Amino acid sequence: MPIDVQELAKRLRSAREAAAFTQEEAATHIGVSRPTLVQIEAGNRPVNSIELDRLASFYGRDLQSLLADEFRAEETLVALFRRGAAAADEVAEPDWAESETLAAIRSCLALGREITNLERHLEIDRDQTALPAYSVRPSASRWDAIQQGERVATEERRRLGLGFAPLPNVAELLDSQGIRTAQVKLPGDLSGLMLTDSTIGLFVVANQEHVYLRRRFSFAHEYCHVLLDRDRRGTISRSSDRESLFEVRANAFAAAFLMPREGVEEFLARLAKGLPSRSRTEVYDGEDIVPAISRPEAGSQSIQFHDVVLLAHQFGVSRQSALYRLKNLKQISEAEFKHLWALEEQQAGKNLASLMKLHDPDTNGARDEFRHRFLALAFEAFRRTRISRGKLHELARMAQTSPEVVDKTLEALDIGEPNSEPTAYVDAD
Repeated sequence: MPIDVQELAKRLRSAREAAAFTQEEAATHIGVSRPTLVQIEAGNRPVNSIELDRLASFYGRDLQSLLADEFRAEETLVALFRRGAAAADEVAEPDWAESETLAAIRSCLALGREITNLERHLEIDRDQTALPAYSVRPSASRWDAIQQGERVATEERRRLGLGFAPLPNVAELLDSQGIRTAQVKLPGDLSGLMLTDSTIGLFVVANQEHVYLRRRFSFAHEYCHVLLDRDRRGTISRSSDRESLFEVRANAFAAAFLMPREGVEEFLARLAKGLPSRSRTEVYDGEDIVPAISRPEAGSQSIQFHDVVLLAHQFGVSRQSALYRLKNLKQISEAEFKHLWALEEQQAGKNLASLMKLHDPDTNGARDEFRHRFLALAFEAFRRTRISRGKLHELARMAQTSPEVVDKTLEALDIGEPNSEPTAYVDAD
């Protein structure tokens, strides 16, 4: 049964209060005065489709949840996160008075729902039935958390048939598993988010402000949260929580998923590195044993900085990540790690990569990988008359593209105007 003006007004006020926004903030967001918003929330002034859509997005809600037969004021994930319910027990509850973090979560929710709506408009089915949910007991220690993360990474690689080879684009890999991905500008302390909701499905976000290789690691990190923690309905990955068992496990997963032990060992073997200092074997000829001993040339097995640069490039990780992985795999000692790390801090890695002609991912179009797909979906939805030009402009702004650029592109592509006009969801009567 359609709701009336008074009921919608009540719901809009409840949704705003649950998301902890003032009337002034909400009014500014939709481009009206505060007295006008007061009249909307009092049921004295109807809200049109554009205003309602923008308010739903601002409050971190699906539009249909405001119009459904049943309504719960605390349905938004923003409210869920504010209560700290999505954080692991060992993670310190974030400071939710930090408006920048709340704004980032709200933006991610809005973007997730817009991607979902575009895919529904275009009848794109996102199948998540094959995505496993690994059952692990709560980590008892950091060692336990690391072992869990590495074991699940190995099992997931096996399930996906990835072998020990370097991974392709990690965001595309997640997308193939029914997980929506995006890059959003997040506060510096946040590397990524994992959100799950009936209106957006599974949604993983990496911090757009971080370099490509760090975003790649973040996508792998959040993938661990999808596999192990999606019953929490959402996770926030912050650098300040890096020592929590919850995040230690996800970091261990990401390192092993991107750089599997066997893959690293195989790569080093191709460089004639990683062999033991002394190997012995025996051949039995039917009567007696003939021993054979191998001793590599002294110093030939020590991993050098140029090996690290090649290894990082091979597996698509930062040189810092490669160094930590080598240390954890016992391929380098603590002293060697410190020496190689000092070289990296002196810019030796950047200079060596340039000398070797190893491309920098951030100069090869990697920054726009999400925006390309999002805008392509929006243009196709507009072409099929599923959304209006105004909605296309709004989506373009979310992808950091100006309406003027959009209009020029539409003109160049000779895409006409859909026959759709914004309408009010409720009558003034």
